[in-house]
Amino acid sequence: MDFLQIGVVLALVVILAIPMAKYLTNVYSLEITKQDSMFGKIERVIFKLSGIDTNYMRWQQYAKALLLSNLVMFIISYIIIRFQGVLPGNPSKIDSMEPLLAFNTAASFLTNTNLQHYSGESGLSYLSQMAVIIFLMFTTPATGLSLCLAFFRGLTNQRSIGNFYVDLIRSITRVLLPLSILIGLVLVSQGVPQTLNPTAIATTLEGATQNIARGPVAALESIKHIGTNGGGFFGGNSAHPFENPNGFTNVLEILSMFLIPAALPLTFGYMARNKKQGWILFSAMGLMLLVFLSITYINEKNGNPALEKIGLSQENGSMEGKEVRFGIAQSALFTSVTTAATTGSVNNMHDTLTPLGGMSPLAMMMLNCVFGGDGVGTVNILMYSVMAVFLAGLMVGRTPEFLGKKIEGKEMKLIAIAILLHPLIILVPSAIALATQLGSSAISNPGFHGISQVVYEFTSSAANNGSGFEGLGDNTSFLNISTGLVMLFGRYFSMIAMIAVAGSLLAKKRVPETIGTFKTDNSTFLVILLATVLIIGALTFFPVIALGPVAEWLTIR
Repeated sequence: MDFLQIGVVLALVVILAIPMAKYLTNVYSLEITKQDSMFGKIERVIFKLSGIDTNYMRWQQYAKALLLSNLVMFIISYIIIRFQGVLPGNPSKIDSMEPLLAFNTAASFLTNTNLQHYSGESGLSYLSQMAVIIFLMFTTPATGLSLCLAFFRGLTNQRSIGNFYVDLIRSITRVLLPLSILIGLVLVSQGVPQTLNPTAIATTLEGATQNIARGPVAALESIKHIGTNGGGFFGGNSAHPFENPNGFTNVLEILSMFLIPAALPLTFGYMARNKKQGWILFSAMGLMLLVFLSITYINEKNGNPALEKIGLSQENGSMEGKEVRFGIAQSALFTSVTTAATTGSVNNMHDTLTPLGGMSPLAMMMLNCVFGGDGVGTVNILMYSVMAVFLAGLMVGRTPEFLGKKIEGKEMKLIAIAILLHPLIILVPSAIALATQLGSSAISNPGFHGISQVVYEFTSSAANNGSGFEGLGDNTSFLNISTGLVMLFGRYFSMIAMIAVAGSLLAKKRVPETIGTFKTDNSTFLVILLATVLIIGALTFFPVIALGPVAEWLTIR
């Protein structure tokens, strides 16, 4: 039954990804499509009121528009969170957030990370939840999608990389908003709250008073998953029954956070007029997901040897930290999808996963190209694709080409910077945290598991995921500042590098295909691509994986 549950959900993902890919291809087309008659009037009003020039941009203009718009959103969000205690829309009388935590929170949601060093229901007012959190849950995935499609256009020889503001607005009006309304209504029908009434006060059967937090939960939940955001209205995230009431909503949330990331590699194939190319990228990411999902499921199903030694039955698997209503299969699948798609939403406590069960989500975030978030993951696998072509070209003595564009030193330097930055901003702050009291004091479980807690925190921040080994006491000055900076570096440095690569490739003339052209749409390239990801990406992190999850696993056997 477990395999059937997992198989059906993954099959639905593939089935839904195909029409979604075709839809996204039309959304971001530089040509006039049927969608313009549906959404064009609304968008033109937005452009006019905002004073937006819809002409095509150079890559430098595109990057500048992206950075400036995100900077303005950060400043506004910080101010609202910082002073929410004296602003309206606060029926539960929640205090203003202290400066460093406000910085971390604003940076977290601006970067599509949604790392939460606060408890959702007690940390933010309704105004902050709606004007900051839900607002950024729309604009940040829209920013990621805009970057992704600009990169697609550069690789596929389009007329331009487009216009950032046009791409941003289209992402919201044509993709995120319609889907979130649909998902939100379904969630409300299943019992997810959607109200502006204050915290409910109830009297229990014993006569005690109970405060029941509620609010605009369904609106947040829908875009939280569609936009691969992940931040929860409640501290328990999608393990909380108000966020994820039953098995149906659990599957719906898995499909929601996986839909766009699964569709984007196929979208690339359509834009490149080479469907095989899209399926090769999809297959590479899909194979990696299946391997890591299998590791998590098998280890959680086999149970925890340490608990078994003290007489606790592991017949039903390692159920520590998991919801009985979901069980091992749906917990393992949710864990794998949320870290593969860098959503960060959780329906179980990742800190209580078995050592190797917790290694898999950590490894997927380290690779950061197993589907990934809205836009970013596909860009990362394309970076590895270009790297694979470059390495293959060197081995056979040919100038590397990808989709008819020569890959030269400029592009490779930018891609190398983006790939090397990821381990740098994970391993360096992790080493500082573990070597000093700044970070080690937050560890709740000293030893090998403590290493995993710290490394997971910085990996989740760098990958813009947001989930955590929540045994870590993360609301400290050091972790608020360091993870905030890691989230910003992990998001924007690679974005600018990729826009520059897109602009560089777009300016190049297409090279005619010859008998010696290296094919990138066949099984040979699939193997080379996977080998490149594993050799360049995985081996970088192998020592720290050995010190954390692997060492812990060896000690409990």
